[in-house]
Amino acid sequence: MTRTLVVIPTYNEAENIAHFVGRVRRCAPDAHILIVDDSSPDGTGAIADQLTASDAAVHVLHRPSKQGLGVAYRAGFGWGLGRDYTHFVEMDADGSHEPAELRRLRNAAYAADLVIGSRWVPGGRVVDWPHLRRFISRAGTTYARWMLRLPVRDATAGFRVLSRRALETIDLNTIASHGYCFQIDVTRRIHAAGLTIREVPVTFVERRLGHSKMTLGI
Repeated sequence: MTRTLVVIPTYNEAENIAHFVGRVRRCAPDAHILIVDDSSPDGTGAIADQLTASDAAVHVLHRPSKQGLGVAYRAGFGWGLGRDYTHFVEMDADGSHEPAELRRLRNAAYAADLVIGSRWVPGGRVVDWPHLRRFISRAGTTYARWMLRLPVRDATAGFRVLSRRALETIDLNTIASHGYCFQIDVTRRIHAAGLTIREVPVTFVERRLGHSKMTLGI
């Protein structure tokens, strides 16, 4: 029997988090949700606490400061591995990952250790992205794919399902990567371990509320 934990890192997502969690709960009512909040100054953490008080399937992990996406996911995965979850979903709180597509990704995870919701395979697409952002994403994932010889089209994708076996195999504590590089690093390690990777086409939609975390540094 599978038990799924949806890990949602947050930083200043007060406008989005309650609505987004509600959508995930409706689309995956059997899954649990872990909000990993990096002490958001806009009160996201307090909203997360309210959600946990009204829904036993929603949990929150408060972290002392903003340390990056990779660190937040490591903390969230570690929390879940300490319990009896069998699968772990990565999702952004900004609404760019469509909860209705969770079913297809989770179904694919029955036969794969890493399922990537891919924008760049046939059937995948992005909506409302400027041409420069689209170019940066495609160029970055193409560069990583060729340099690291990865068998995937979207190495930087952040909508994923990982098996417990995958997370226990790759040794999370040795991953120092941040941002999109965290996704590439995890993909590389899972591929190097000989585990199964599958890509499922998804539609990626640019956020409607809040502010993008994309920076020149990233």
